[in-house]
Amino acid sequence: MNESLKPHISGKMWIGVIVFVSAICIAVAVFVLGKHEHASEAKYVGPKKCASCHPQQAASWAETRMAKSFEVLRAGIKVKEKEMVKLDPNRDYTHDPLCLRCHTTGYGLVGGFESIETTPEMAGVTCESCHGHGGSYADVVMRAEKPTFQTADARKAGLVYPPTEAVCKECHNPDSPFVGMDYKFDYGARVKEGTHQHFQLKYDHGN
Repeated sequence: MNESLKPHISGKMWIGVIVFVSAICIAVAVFVLGKHEHASEAKYVGPKKCASCHPQQAASWAETRMAKSFEVLRAGIKVKEKEMVKLDPNRDYTHDPLCLRCHTTGYGLVGGFESIETTPEMAGVTCESCHGHGGSYADVVMRAEKPTFQTADARKAGLVYPPTEAVCKECHNPDSPFVGMDYKFDYGARVKEGTHQHFQLKYDHGN
């Protein structure tokens, strides 16, 4: 073949090819990550699963600020509080990733919150925000067919009980726009005031 007719790839064209291939790789990665997969086989199961065995706790939780925390993200809610920290009270924050991390349950994880349109049951700070994703212990260790299961076994499987101060501080920290950098989280007080009521269980599950 005549040398003049052979295709010639310049340095700029090689750069373009590399950029194109990189873009494809990134797109594939985003698609995979968009599936909300992670290393654990466990997943979030939702508050209805918990309520099926703990109806009193669920009813009590439904009246807490945690249960209603997603509503704070809506436009026109908590106007004065938002104005005080220079947030636009007329803006809808219900799709803001920075807010969803702490105003929903399991955001970005398997079975967790995706959007208010598709997973409304995971809006707010629900059971699994404090007790860990139920896929590893609900219907695995904690089963209605075996009501005398031991809490210690459920804890080994992933149950967080009682909720630790570290779990609370994942969201109750100075990163919140509603508190200052000198904010100190009072774990003891919040456990008594901000959570659901605790009721006597029918079966003894140990400590």
